[in-house]
Order: sequence, then C-alpha cells, then structure tokens
Amino acid sequence: MRQNALWLLAGMVVLGTLTAAAAHPGKEKKPKVSPGIEMLMHKKSLLKGKKVGLITNPTGVNSDLTSSIDLLYQDPNIELTALFGPEHGVRGDAQAGDEVESYIDEKTGLPVYSLYGKTKKPTPEMLKNIDLLLFDIQDVGTRFYTYIYTMAYAMEAAKEHDIPFIVLDRPNPQSGTKVEGPVLDPDYSSFVGRYPIPLVHGMTAGELAKLFNQEFDIGADLTVIKMKGWKRQMFFEDTGLPFVLPSPNMPTADTSIVYPGTGLIEGTNISEGRGTTKPFELIGAPYMKSTELAEKLNNLKLLGVQFRAASFTPTFSKHQNKLCHGVELYVKNRSTFQSVKTGIAMIKTIHDLYPEDFEFLSSNHFNLLTGNGWVKTMIEQGASIDDIVEKYEAEQKRFMNIRKKYLLY
Repeated sequence: MRQNALWLLAGMVVLGTLTAAAAHPGKEKKPKVSPGIEMLMHKKSLLKGKKVGLITNPTGVNSDLTSSIDLLYQDPNIELTALFGPEHGVRGDAQAGDEVESYIDEKTGLPVYSLYGKTKKPTPEMLKNIDLLLFDIQDVGTRFYTYIYTMAYAMEAAKEHDIPFIVLDRPNPQSGTKVEGPVLDPDYSSFVGRYPIPLVHGMTAGELAKLFNQEFDIGADLTVIKMKGWKRQMFFEDTGLPFVLPSPNMPTADTSIVYPGTGLIEGTNISEGRGTTKPFELIGAPYMKSTELAEKLNNLKLLGVQFRAASFTPTFSKHQNKLCHGVELYVKNRSTFQSVKTGIAMIKTIHDLYPEDFEFLSSNHFNLLTGNGWVKTMIEQGASIDDIVEKYEAEQKRFMNIRKKYLLY
C-alpha cells in the first residue's frame, strides 16, 4: 500500500511539472543562422545617403518573417526608392513562366519593376533614381532556377551605370557541400542556365555572385553581406530559419532536395507533379503503370531514396484533370542522395519501359535544362546510367577547382 502511495505521489509530481511547463512555455529557440538582411541592419552605414533599389520576393525576410521591404522602407535612415521583382514577382503571385508587369506597390507606393518577361535586365529608366542595388532572394541551389540570372543581369546593369551592388546572402537549402550534374555547355545558354556551372553547384547566392563577377567578366562593384552562423553542411532545417516558398511550386525545403533531378522531367511529356500538393516529388503520366515503375526504380538501388507507387490527378499543367500513374520519391538520406543521377535514372527507366508513349518535348527544353545535347542522346541510344554519370563527373572536377576560390563559409 505504501509503495502504491509513493507511485501516486511521483505521478502527481510529474503531472504538475508538465502542467507548469505548458502554462509557462520557455522562449522559442533562436535561429542558428542570421541571414544577410539581418547583418545589413547592423551595417546601415553602407546605405547612408543612398537611394536604394531592392531586388526581392516573398523570401526576402528576416528570422521573424518581417519583409526586407518593410525593414528598409520603415527605417528613417534608409531611402528605399524602387523594388524589382524576378520570375513570380515581388509578392510571388505569378505562376511559372507567367509574364510579370511593372506596377506600383500598394503597401509602400514604390514603383515595382519586373525583371521577368520582356525585360530581364534593369533599364536606364528603371535605375535613374537609384544609387545602390540590393539583392535579397532565397535561391534553391539548382542551375536552372532563374533567380541567380536575375541577379547576374542586375549586376551587369549596375556595372554599366556605376552603381554598387550588394548581395544579402542566404542559405543554400541543399547544403553547401553537394555538387552534382553536367556543367552547362555555353552553346545551350539560356535564362534557365547562363553560365558553365553544374546542375547542383553547392554555393550560396553571394558566392555565385562573386564567381559570376570574376569568372564571367561582369566586373560590378560587388559586396556580399555574409550570413552569421551558416555552415556548409547545413540543410535548410538546420538553420532554424523559417522556410518561405521561393516560388509557387517549391512549397517546402524537401522539394528543393529533389528538384535538380525531377525538374528535368519538365522537358518530357511526364507530369512533374505541378498541380498537386507535392510538385517534383510526385511524377507520372496516364500511360504508366505505378507498381511496375516503382519496382523497376527501387531495383536500381539508388542511394538515399525510395519510390512508392502513386496515382494522382494534376489540377493544372501537363495532363490536367487526367489520372496519372507513377511514383512518389521519399528521400531517406539527404547526405547520400544524388538528385541528378536519380532524375536521369527515372527518365531513362520510363523511356525504356514505355517507348511508344514517352517523349522529349520538341521545344529543346530538356537540353536547356541539362545544359547540353549529349544526355538526351545517350538516353536515346541506350547508354547506361553509370556511363552518363561518369561523363559529367569529369566536368564536375574542373568546376570544383574554380568554385573553391569563391567560397565564403
């Protein structure tokens, strides 16, 4: 009886402790990483007496989710005079490929100039009331994501008009250690790949700005405001920062991990999952057999990933309102997962399984995404996955020697 009383007393103490903890929760953990915008607000002297133009979108926030636009506009010591928006716009309300027009921002009354569509490079008219340009956008670490080329075009304009250019650095959500995929052939240069870098470059926007500026002769008056606390091995969740979707079909940090590989599917007649709640993690088409495809892909024993047979109906984009059969990717180990190899393996497997139905789109889009013509040719000629990987790994090594000169962390 005495023992039961002691157990009861112990239980009441534990319950009381838990109740007290719930009633008086501790402070939220402070993020491990401070993004460039927060570091800039400690160095506001850089902006003193300058008319500032800000290139940004919804990802331009501090660790409390306060917009960089608001931080700068509301500071009495900073004169923000114009906003510039990349693909999807300053407020992120445009779908992929939609042309974005220039307009007046409702909240601030500032002019918003579009850098996507007819005008990708700031014009003299756009820059006439600007003494300094800031860039604050979350990149996703993949060569064919367009924000880094908006940055490069703006750097060129800044150079031409003797305007200093500042990049407010942010984490690479794929970490700063992964480098994978073909290096772009300059013959395939486009707005989804301007420079000879790999599909997965393992660099931050600030590091890329330094590389672009030096290696490709932009020559802008460039400053990078480094993050505080970021380490190269960090994935986005390790930073403690809130993830703001960089574009409508990049809803989570998980999406960014698979994107370099499954983004290649855009160049085929397979749905890459646009129009579902898991773009780039769900892939399929009406002509596939889910169980058969999942089994074939799992038998490849690709590192760090497993495939589940799945069916879905996209609400827009390819195969809109049609039942598609395919797979969902589950990344089990981010450190060993090879996104580009996985994406190429998926495309090759589908090409081989369904030769009568599978197609590369006629627009040459697949070649622009891979940055060359040889990956498509090797798939069509029956080359093995290992042969394709071996060819681009040789290119990666040359890039690594260039890359190391521009690493900031």
